[in-house]
Amino acid sequence: MPCVLLNLCEYDTQKLVKIKSVKLGSLKWTLNGVILMFICIMMLWNKEYQEYDFVVSSVTTKVKGVAKITLPEVGDVVWDVVDYSGPSQGKNSFFVATNAIVTKNQKQGNCAEILPNGKLCRTDKDCEKGFSDQHSHGVQTGACVKLEILKKTCEVTAWCPIENKKNPRPALLAAAENFTVMIKNNIRFPAFNYIRRNILSEMKDTDFKGCIYHRYKNPYCPIFRLGDIVAEAKEKFSEMAVEGGVIGIQINWDCDLNRFFHSCLPKYSNRRLDEKESNRTLYPGLNFRFARYSTVNGVEQRTLFKMYGIRFDVMVFGKAGKFSIIQLIIYIGSTLSYYAITTIFLDWLIGTGYYSKEAKQNYTERKFEAVQDREECFLCVSFVDEDNLRVVKKSRKKILQETKPLSIHQRKNELASMKTLLSVLQCGQSRSEPVQNGQSGGLIVDENLSSRHNGRQNPDTPLLETTQSSSPTWCQCGSCRPAETLQEQLCCRLKKGRCITSSPIFSSLIVSRSVLENALFFVDPLAELHEESQLRHGAYAQFIRWRFGDSTPRDALPVIPSCCIWRIRAEYPSPDGTYRGLRSFQVITSQTEVNR
Repeated sequence: MPCVLLNLCEYDTQKLVKIKSVKLGSLKWTLNGVILMFICIMMLWNKEYQEYDFVVSSVTTKVKGVAKITLPEVGDVVWDVVDYSGPSQGKNSFFVATNAIVTKNQKQGNCAEILPNGKLCRTDKDCEKGFSDQHSHGVQTGACVKLEILKKTCEVTAWCPIENKKNPRPALLAAAENFTVMIKNNIRFPAFNYIRRNILSEMKDTDFKGCIYHRYKNPYCPIFRLGDIVAEAKEKFSEMAVEGGVIGIQINWDCDLNRFFHSCLPKYSNRRLDEKESNRTLYPGLNFRFARYSTVNGVEQRTLFKMYGIRFDVMVFGKAGKFSIIQLIIYIGSTLSYYAITTIFLDWLIGTGYYSKEAKQNYTERKFEAVQDREECFLCVSFVDEDNLRVVKKSRKKILQETKPLSIHQRKNELASMKTLLSVLQCGQSRSEPVQNGQSGGLIVDENLSSRHNGRQNPDTPLLETTQSSSPTWCQCGSCRPAETLQEQLCCRLKKGRCITSSPIFSSLIVSRSVLENALFFVDPLAELHEESQLRHGAYAQFIRWRFGDSTPRDALPVIPSCCIWRIRAEYPSPDGTYRGLRSFQVITSQTEVNR
C-alpha cells in the first residue's frame, strides 16, 4: 500500500518519435560528431580526467651585490647587502634600496619649522606653544623665528637641522640593477604527498657558477638579476629607482603527476604591482627612514637616511593533477547533456520551415500529446456551408453558434471513403467499417441536448415539419429546437439555407438502420440489437466520422448540431423520452458500450 501511495512502484519514460529522413539523420550524426569532438578536445586540453590539488609553499631569498656611491655632504660610500636591504618587508618579499636623502649631524634643539609642514608667522602671537600635529617635525615653542630672508615660521623643538631635501635625480643607487637575488622556493601538494623545490635535484654546484636566469636563458636557474626582473615587467630600472615601487615575481607550478607524463617545473614571470605614474598618486613609490646615532663631545647626534627602493614580492601559484577515474566519470556524465543541443536544434529546424507544413503538423501531433483541463474545454464545430473545422473555447456567456473560433482547420476530404462505405454496407458485400483499430482515435461527444427534454418524439412525424417560426433565433436551417445549455445551441449552417438532414447521404449513411446494424456487427459480430439506443449512439458516431473524421484539431470535442441530433432521435427515440445531453463519448466498440 505505501508503495502505491508514494508512486514507488511506477516507472515513467519519455515518448520518442522516430523520423525516417536522410537529411535529418545526417544532420543529427554530424552534430553529434561535432559535440563529441568538442568534448574530447576540452577533456584533453583542460585535463578534466585528473584530480587536482593546490600548492603550499615557502620562499626564502638572498640578495648579493656591492655598489660605490657618492652621497651629498657624506662623500664616497660603499654599500653592501646590509646597507641596501633595509628592514624586513614581510613574508615572501625583499627590499633593495635605490635612492637616498641624507641629513647629517642632527641634534636635539630648537629650529624653524620648514614649509609646508609649518605655517608662516609675523609675531610670536601667531604661534601656539606646545602645538603639534602629524605633519610637524617637532613641538612649537611659541616663538616666531626667521626661516629665510623674507619668511618666518614658528619655532619647534626637534632634531635639527630638519630634513628639507627632495629626492635626487638620477637615483644614487642606480647600480643596484646589477645586484642578483637567489630565490629558494619549496612546494608541497598535500593531497598527493608530493614535495619539490625550484633548485632541481639534478643541479650541481658548478651549475650555479655564473648562472643567471635571463642572461644565459636557463629556465630553471633560481638566480635573477634585478635589472632583468624590472625589464621583464616592462619598466625601466633607472626611472623606477628614483621613487621606488613594487615588483611581483610570480612562480607558477603546473604539474602533471601521472607516471608516463610526469612534469613539475617552475615558470617565472614578473609584473609591476603599484601605480607607476607619479603624477596620478598622492604618495608615489616606496620609501622608509632609518638613522645612525653617535655621540660627539658628550652630545648625541644622528645621521638620518630616507631610503627609496624597490620591494620584490614573490608570489607562488600552483596546481597539480593526477588521473582519477571518478573525475573522468563525473566529466563524462556532465557532458552528456550537450547532446540535447542536437534535439533542440532539430526540433527548431522542423518547426521553422525545414519540412512542409503537413509534415511539420504530423510530427508535432505524434510527438506531443495534448491533455485538456476540465476547466478549459475546447469544442470542434463543422458547418455544412463552410469547408473548414472550427475550434472554439467553451463559453459561459455566448451560445456556441455565435462563439468566435480560436483557430480554423481544413477538413480532410473523406468523401470517397464514405461513398465506398455506403455502397459496400448497403449492398451487403462487406461488413467492414472505416474505424481504425475499432475506435475513432478518441472522438469525444454524445448526445447534444439537455436531459430535461421530456416527451417522446413520434417516429412517424417528420422532423422537417418544424417551421421556421418555431425554431430558435440562432437556427439558420429551420430544423433546430430550443436548448437550455449554451453549448447545445448550434445549427448545421452559418447562414440561412437548406438543412443538412435533408441531404440524401444523411438518410442513407447516418440514420439508415441497415447501415448502422452492419457497422455495429462489424465491431461485434455476435452483438444483440435489442435497444434503439444502440442504433442512436451508432448514428452519433457515424455523423462524427462523416463530418469531423477520425481526429479533431487540438483534441477538441466535436459537437453535433441540434437539427441532426433531433433527426437521429426521431428515428431512434428513447423509450422514456429522456436523453443525457452533451457528454464525453467514444465511438461504440462493443456491446457493453451500447448499454451505457
